Amino acid sequence: MLKAFIIIFTVIVGIIIIAKHIVKNSSDDEAVSIAQVVRLIGRIVAIVVILCFFAFTSFYTVSEDQQAVVTMFGKVVTVETAGVHWRIPLLQDVKKLDMTTHGCSIGYTIEGSTQTYGNNENPQMITSDFNLVDVDFYMEYRITDPVSFLYKSETPEEILTNFAMSSIRATISDYTVDEVMTTAKNEIQQKIRENLGEELSENNIGLQLINLMIQDVEPPTSEVFAAFKSVESAKQGADTDINMAYKYRNETIPNAEAEADEIIQQAEAAKASRIAEAEGQVARFEKMFEEYQNYPLITKRRLFFEKMEELLPDLNIIILTNNGDDTYKILPLGTLTGTN
Repeated sequence: MLKAFIIIFTVIVGIIIIAKHIVKNSSDDEAVSIAQVVRLIGRIVAIVVILCFFAFTSFYTVSEDQQAVVTMFGKVVTVETAGVHWRIPLLQDVKKLDMTTHGCSIGYTIEGSTQTYGNNENPQMITSDFNLVDVDFYMEYRITDPVSFLYKSETPEEILTNFAMSSIRATISDYTVDEVMTTAKNEIQQKIRENLGEELSENNIGLQLINLMIQDVEPPTSEVFAAFKSVESAKQGADTDINMAYKYRNETIPNAEAEADEIIQQAEAAKASRIAEAEGQVARFEKMFEEYQNYPLITKRRLFFEKMEELLPDLNIIILTNNGDDTYKILPLGTLTGTN
């Protein structure tokens, strides 16, 4: 507008200068009256204003994050993207739409954002076990079809919110309150996204769901909230104890298996040793039995002396013989062997 005013003012000043020059250079016979000059200036100014109006209302600019819907007599003519475009003044209307991602809070209100509106009405949901729970969601969406957004419905964003609330309530009702508050949040979010995407595709209101997230889940009263917190803390404690037990099991079982393997190996070694020892004793006995069969008396005496030496190792050995007469011979083997 400032540029248009400057141009018009410059044109008017030029016209005045030209008119003065005409009056000054006119002869007496061709004198031009001031009234005629004023009328001439007025007509020229009117023409200039009209031309400037049409020039400045015929062009419009669309930014990178916008799209413009051009209509004439209520009918869509075209949809323009970023750039400078021309339209027919007074006949064609231009509506610019923001194509960036918008946010919508469901169950609570966010203040201070021109792009975010909230809906904090009826945040309570009923679960499959007939408990009430307050669930807050944050939804992100954007315009994908400007024509459908403008003309398929009067309030597309409100319709989107209603679709979201319907899908949220239907999904929450399939889960217990414990699942909604603890383990099933990701699954619930995914199911709501799928259901809401199908609704938007069927109704074609020009909007696309980008994301939907659970912000917070709480019971409707502080007493119930405290009870659920206690239950959740107990579950976390139980999970911690279970993990500790698994850790102890994982540490103990390998040690026990190693000890068991060691005991088995020792037992196998003892078994092999006992078998070898038994086989050696059997072989020794069989050899001794053969000697006994050949020389029974000598073998008996040798076995007797060996056993006595084993049982009484510190005794002096004296052998008495009489060779069948009354005279005994004494053989002090201890003095010969160096023992006492």
